[in-house]
Amino acid sequence: MNEQIQAATVRVFIALAPPDDAKEELAQALRPAYDAYPSMRWNRIEDWHITLAFLGELPTSAVSLLRPPLAEFAARRRPLDLALCGGGHFDERVLWSGISGDLEELRLLAGEVRALVKEHGVPFMDRPLNPHLTLARARRGDASSVVQAAAGLSTFTGRTWQAERLHLVGSNFGRGPGPIHYRDIEAWSFGSAR
Repeated sequence: MNEQIQAATVRVFIALAPPDDAKEELAQALRPAYDAYPSMRWNRIEDWHITLAFLGELPTSAVSLLRPPLAEFAARRRPLDLALCGGGHFDERVLWSGISGDLEELRLLAGEVRALVKEHGVPFMDRPLNPHLTLARARRGDASSVVQAAAGLSTFTGRTWQAERLHLVGSNFGRGPGPIHYRDIEAWSFGSAR
């Protein structure tokens, strides 16, 4: 946490995180890929998340400004029913797992989160939502590992779980040649369960 307090800026996103048992279920399905493609840059299981809004590099003062409205927003929202399923890739470089369940509500949630951020004067590049969980990246010159790993996930269907918390995440931790590590700046429980 000291790194975050001392930094003038922090790379920030707002996300949902699957519960540990849902992540472990997917990790079990990935065991053959872990063994077959050890040179891929695998994301740590504790860093798996579904990004609702990537805000980029922000001054820490802007992050502080977002905390109260995000807390109020989360308290008014209900949990979402989601599941991890299948797999795919972006440009033969990024391996991901898909998301199923209440996708209409997920898109609505992301849109409301993005509107709230803009209302509070925080500019960011608003890209279309493509619900997924990033799992790994290929090393340069390796165009086949990600494609093959994605094919191995094509039949994966995880259990349904409730997304019950909104996470404000900082990703300035671990910058440099090693993997990026994410850490919750803060997380808020959604309001009443369904």
